Amino acid sequence: MIDVLVVGGGPTGLMLACELRLHGVEVVVLERLTAPTGESRGQGLHARSVEVMDQRGLLERFRAVSEEFRVGGLFAGEARQWPEGMDTAHPYGLATPQPVTERLLWERAEELGAELRRGREVVGLVQDEEGVEAELADGSRLRARWLVGCDGGRSTVRRLAGVAFPGEPATVQTLLGQMEATESPERIAEVVTEVRRTELRFGLHHEGGGVYRAIVPAEGVSEDRAAPTLEEFRERLRAVAGTDFGVHSPRWLSRFGDATRQAERYRTGRVLLAGDAAHVHPPTGGQGLNLGVQDAFNLGWKLAAEVAGWAPPGLLDTYHAERHPVGAAVIAHTRAQMALLGTSPGAVALRGVFARLMDFPDVNRYITGVISGVDVRYDFGPGPALLGRRLRSVRLVDGPAAGRLYERMHAGRGLLLDRTGLLSAAGWENRVDVLVDGCPELEAPAVLLRPDGHVAWVGEEPEVREGLSEALARWFGPAG
Repeated sequence: MIDVLVVGGGPTGLMLACELRLHGVEVVVLERLTAPTGESRGQGLHARSVEVMDQRGLLERFRAVSEEFRVGGLFAGEARQWPEGMDTAHPYGLATPQPVTERLLWERAEELGAELRRGREVVGLVQDEEGVEAELADGSRLRARWLVGCDGGRSTVRRLAGVAFPGEPATVQTLLGQMEATESPERIAEVVTEVRRTELRFGLHHEGGGVYRAIVPAEGVSEDRAAPTLEEFRERLRAVAGTDFGVHSPRWLSRFGDATRQAERYRTGRVLLAGDAAHVHPPTGGQGLNLGVQDAFNLGWKLAAEVAGWAPPGLLDTYHAERHPVGAAVIAHTRAQMALLGTSPGAVALRGVFARLMDFPDVNRYITGVISGVDVRYDFGPGPALLGRRLRSVRLVDGPAAGRLYERMHAGRGLLLDRTGLLSAAGWENRVDVLVDGCPELEAPAVLLRPDGHVAWVGEEPEVREGLSEALARWFGPAG
């Protein structure tokens, strides 16, 4: 029996496969498509996702094929300079097309030993107390101890598992695509600037070689969400901008709406949901791909602990408890952005007020934290301000360990960072590393980090050891 079946080979499923393989879990990824689509709905990694890649030793691969951007805000079409004082050692995002992200994660999953099967569509599943049996479209069956649906907003896994998906249906739709244009770049830029004075769901971004990424409001809401034709795209460009710019030779065309929905629960028995299978929302702010990758980062080590048999009671249920509120917050933020993007006089006036507020550094810092994901704090109960937050890649100063914290987290294990030299993780050595370092940037004598970098315990003077054993047991199971 397979340890874990991951249904869906997009960024979420591939990130999850990588995380599971770090812990030796047998993983099979089932992807319905026989080949990558080339569509690039997700356009990059925000700061928290950049941190995630650094924590797993993947950042340089992404930097080699991405452009760095340092833009704050990025809320409802408003953008400001990256604000000072953000709690991250990575004050930037990476403009990485989604196909590139998928390729890099696919390559890493294969390096780690995950099995990736294309052209495999799941059409049925049955679970019992011991595992899950998935039926494939070709009539074959696979049985696994666990199954995770990472198969998008129209998730088959979610439907087959009987998980409700409440929310709001789409009220508007937007056309998106990649195509060539015969109009001059200067004329395109001129028209785009003029149209975006009142319509922010519009643009043509030059991606090189005469190819543009185009976005324009659809005429209405298509119930079947079928991909638009090139002629429909041209008609909408003419209606909104007065010209179709001579667009031709589309690479891909799609449409998306402003529907917002969230799964009632992220786990039902031995079936879990992550990424768009667990939550859908408009792409405004560029949070969708990032949210899914971060779901996988939270889930991976917990599911691996269940498979390995050392997970403390309730550990896997913290996945829903921690990530469902984060998904709900992103949905609320995208709803707010869509309201600000409206073209009614009230929406335009409200957007003007919001734009003036964004000029205040504290507002810019707050919005940037929301969009980038660096402000996420999980509720671990009462304690110091650091508790529940992820720790940035603080500077290490002592001996061979000198460097940055994230360089010591590539294996996906827990980490006890100790400035005192008095602490031990004896009994948990196979799950938790100990790093003794002066670490001048750490705002506490010691911290215990989960494999996802969130602070699970903070040592405080004068009894710096107090509560450490309990925290180790809470997150890493019994000693021994």
